[in-house]
Amino acid sequence: MATTNLSLYDTDSIPDASGFRFGLVVSEWNPEITQKLYEGAVETLLRHGAKPGNIISVQVPGSFELIWGCKQLLEKNDLDAVIAIGNVIRGETEHFTFVCEGVTQGIKDLNIKYSAPTIFCVLTDNNKQQSVDRSGGKHGNKGVECAVAAIKMAELKSKQ
Repeated sequence: MATTNLSLYDTDSIPDASGFRFGLVVSEWNPEITQKLYEGAVETLLRHGAKPGNIISVQVPGSFELIWGCKQLLEKNDLDAVIAIGNVIRGETEHFTFVCEGVTQGIKDLNIKYSAPTIFCVLTDNNKQQSVDRSGGKHGNKGVECAVAAIKMAELKSKQ
């Protein structure tokens, strides 16, 4: 359970994002959660100088499809970082475990294969309220935190 606000960070420590290109891949499943994560990420990128034309967004049906969507953006665009945005809520079957493990491993594999980092912005919660709390609710917005990570990783990539 989050003990800090995901939206709080030292704004002065964030590099200027005006020269970076970002990709965002958003799951259509649980749109009331993923849309808020997306909005938090985009607002944060723009707040730190990213140009709207340098933010490419695509949607995929579910969290499992995030991997393929990210792969396509990485292969077809000159990006500095990609953010995979999804939400998986535990149900009564093992489906939750299989999807979470697959997405986690898939995003890890993208980070190994491609020179641009893929940021894991997938909420994996036990119930919908936990997801609400982490997508702009009482624990802040994970999309903000992941956009900050994307900017920092893009800066690191630019220095390599």
